[in-house]
Amino acid sequence: MRSLALAALCLAATVLPAQEKPKVKATAYCRFQAGDTIAYGIVEGKKIRQLDGDLFNSPTPTQTTFDRADVKLLVPCEPKNVYAMAGNYQSHLGGGNITTTVTTVTRLRTDQKTGETTSDTNTKVDSEAPGTIPSKFQIVQPFLKPVSCLVPDGADIVLPKDAGAVHYEAEMVIVIGKMAKKVTKEKAKDYIFGVTIGNDVSARVWQKADVQWWRAKGSDTFGPVGPTIVTGLNYDNLRLQLRHNGETKQDERTNKLIHDCAALVAGISHVCTLYPGDMIFTGTSGVTQPIQPGDTIEVDLEGVGVLTNKVVSED
Repeated sequence: MRSLALAALCLAATVLPAQEKPKVKATAYCRFQAGDTIAYGIVEGKKIRQLDGDLFNSPTPTQTTFDRADVKLLVPCEPKNVYAMAGNYQSHLGGGNITTTVTTVTRLRTDQKTGETTSDTNTKVDSEAPGTIPSKFQIVQPFLKPVSCLVPDGADIVLPKDAGAVHYEAEMVIVIGKMAKKVTKEKAKDYIFGVTIGNDVSARVWQKADVQWWRAKGSDTFGPVGPTIVTGLNYDNLRLQLRHNGETKQDERTNKLIHDCAALVAGISHVCTLYPGDMIFTGTSGVTQPIQPGDTIEVDLEGVGVLTNKVVSED
């Protein structure tokens, strides 16, 4: 009898469905202004419920709500630091094209007695096969954008008079939820609060000519973000699109990132301490193109929404 009972238990264990992990509900948060009130809120359809306290320190929902149409959405949080990834989509590094780098070094020698100068030249050619990720991009390669470049959904992107060609760059943006210092990749997602949408506006002439990218990537208005921060999504597999005057120009999923969200948080935190509210622009895909005054740029991230900004010239 005991053997029969044990067998019955084993059989039951094999036919009973495994318990599924409860799905995490996606929640959208915003930072808004209504009259003299500036606060964080939870987006509830067409309403925004005001939160009491800081978004990253267990805020309390209040009974105060506003119609979404009656408030001004601000940059969705106030980061101490803004990081942005260089070269984090293979499609932005040349995709399937063969990349050939030609390096020529010329050495001049001057005879101190005769004054005669001679030279010799060495040329080195390196080719990378399609699909190869250049060695320097096989590690996390962030740069800093100044906080002052951030503007919210609906704000204008202002083109400096002497900037030359300025391009759009659609990006998913990680928002850090708690202080992260030297975290492991396995634990890194515990430090991610959620994601928002970004446009890493880039002045290409300055980017190539300057020693640093400070003005090419950090000029005022060169960091549109918003409209909300959304939690509870699979950040490593979201569709990211950019529309330039209504025409789709970028379209790729975040599962094509060379370094996923956990790798970015872990990699940066081993060098720089990340703080609640800090943002990480995760990189752009494909080929980008110039923007002009009068253009409308929409960045659409699955599950988050659409970031919309118009382009104007500097006065």
